[in-house]
Amino acid sequence: MDQFFTNARLIDPQTQTDDMGSLLVRDGVIIGRGGAGDAAPEGATVIDCHGRALAPGIVDWGVKIGEPGERHKESFRSAGLAAAAGGVTTIIARPDTLPPIDTPEALEFVARRAADAPVNIHHMAALTKSREGSEMVEIGFLTDLGAVAFTDGVRVVRDTKLLTRCMTYARGLNALIVGHPQEAGLSAGAAATSGKFASLFGIPAVSPMAEVMGLDRDLALVAMTGCRWHADQITTAASLPALERARKAGLDVTAGISIHHLTLNEFDVGDYRTFFRFTPPLRSEDDRQAMVQAVADGVIDVIASFHTPQDEESKRLPFEAAAPGAVGLQTLLPAALRLHHQGGLSLPQLFRAMSLNPARRLGLPAGRLSDGAPADLILFDPDAPFLMDRFALLSKSKNTPFDGARMQGRVIGTWVAGRRVFGENT
Repeated sequence: MDQFFTNARLIDPQTQTDDMGSLLVRDGVIIGRGGAGDAAPEGATVIDCHGRALAPGIVDWGVKIGEPGERHKESFRSAGLAAAAGGVTTIIARPDTLPPIDTPEALEFVARRAADAPVNIHHMAALTKSREGSEMVEIGFLTDLGAVAFTDGVRVVRDTKLLTRCMTYARGLNALIVGHPQEAGLSAGAAATSGKFASLFGIPAVSPMAEVMGLDRDLALVAMTGCRWHADQITTAASLPALERARKAGLDVTAGISIHHLTLNEFDVGDYRTFFRFTPPLRSEDDRQAMVQAVADGVIDVIASFHTPQDEESKRLPFEAAAPGAVGLQTLLPAALRLHHQGGLSLPQLFRAMSLNPARRLGLPAGRLSDGAPADLILFDPDAPFLMDRFALLSKSKNTPFDGARMQGRVIGTWVAGRRVFGENT
């Protein structure tokens, strides 16, 4: 059956355009675009977008799902429902589960568990066994089973010789390694960025130079091995020159950032609210603004939620003892739209970083409005205001820093391969 989206404000991250038009979908695949006044083909189901924005579904890279081991925090079902409600059509799941996704058997287990989710779910695998940084996983077997990348998450591989072996082996298989740029010794135990604010509040802190030092080490190893490499989170302006030098040198390097580091700063910690406890910690306002500009310039490639569900017991602790992270599948889009409404990023720029770039880097066909692309689509009103209520989120965990915040941007409908997975018929 054909579906015809009409009166749509088409947000195209490939062409960087924002125009009124129509979109034709057949059997879950985009087969054509047209003008705003084009008539629907005979027999097609017409979906009137009423002038609202229609964009490729979000590809959220770095989502924590609690299966196995922490299903009380998040399940594949709850994560899938939250993703659909937030306009996320593809989840790239992290391997930092209990136990980690570090064997073919573990990867097969989560792939089966994720099969019934309403959105696409792809999995990263651990880089070292048990994420302990002492022995390389079976990268070849895991790649054959569908692992899209390899990472130990926030656990930095301290053994440089082992990391070099991992990178060399990954290069031979064209596998992607995702690094967490930090100098592990400096950043251990830190809950804030060093400076006057952290000192006044008595919070254990770390200098942003820990990120720069970790990035410099990893980029040197990338230059030595020639592997494909992605930095999960670049959060400080001091890291940007190294990234730019690496690209000018021809290294196959990309970088991401969390939406929280783009929209919040170190002062948001305020009265020790643990929903603002992140790894890496929130940075200065100058760093935040530099990161927004880096996304606009294309130095930072990917914006993600880094969805990290934590239960109440993990957060109701002294600030430095609380578990880091926040949920973000449903808040990624409205939080990102803050950057649009403030004039920092256009909608095509936002969806380049949230949809097109992560899909390209991971070799997925998503993130596009071009002919032949899967009809993974999101219809949203970028101007619709609402008050964020964390208890209305569909995630099992409710740890969001945006609780009670005034936000703009409501998802009207979400489609995966042409099948509507969120919203009622318009």
